Amino acid sequence: MPVDRDRVAALVRELLAAIGEDPERPGLKLTPQRVADAYAEFFSGVGTDAAAPLAHTISVSRGPAPDTLPSGAVMLRDIRFRSVCEHHLLPFRGHAHIAYLPGEQVVGLGALPKVVDILAARPQVQERLGEQIADTIAGSLDTRGVLVVLEASHECVTMRGDQQSEASTVTIAARGELAEPAARAELIALLGASRTLGNG
Repeated sequence: MPVDRDRVAALVRELLAAIGEDPERPGLKLTPQRVADAYAEFFSGVGTDAAAPLAHTISVSRGPAPDTLPSGAVMLRDIRFRSVCEHHLLPFRGHAHIAYLPGEQVVGLGALPKVVDILAARPQVQERLGEQIADTIAGSLDTRGVLVVLEASHECVTMRGDQQSEASTVTIAARGELAEPAARAELIALLGASRTLGNG
């Protein structure tokens, strides 16, 4: 179900009045509709099937390059994402790093950011977002293991309370073989190397 923009706009008008502002003054008159339009984008993932981008897979043994079977993990780093924290409805944003150990089927690399985008476009907490990404990939692909690392900055931390402007949060979700610390250590090290080399 799409975001009810008219209802959101009406509620924003009420919110502006509740904080002591005049929703009809020139600087705020268009704000309710602008917020409604922004929320329609921010929460477009509500009710959307996050597994849909993974529906089309490619056979690694019978596909276009059967002589290039992957012997290790497939890793996509630095997928930018943004979401809205469900506790304060403030944004958080950062990078997702996804790795999986493919079986007979692989997916086009462009599908992985789409999964992240759909799941991030909902009221979220970072810990659950990483778990949902891992579950979606593990449940939709022929994979022996999945690793999802999220690194994000939260405005509920950087702009309120103690205002820790440099703080970031890192979460890890793992499935299958990559749930074993020793198995995922190499991939975690690769992420660290990307930061050292200035690629992150």
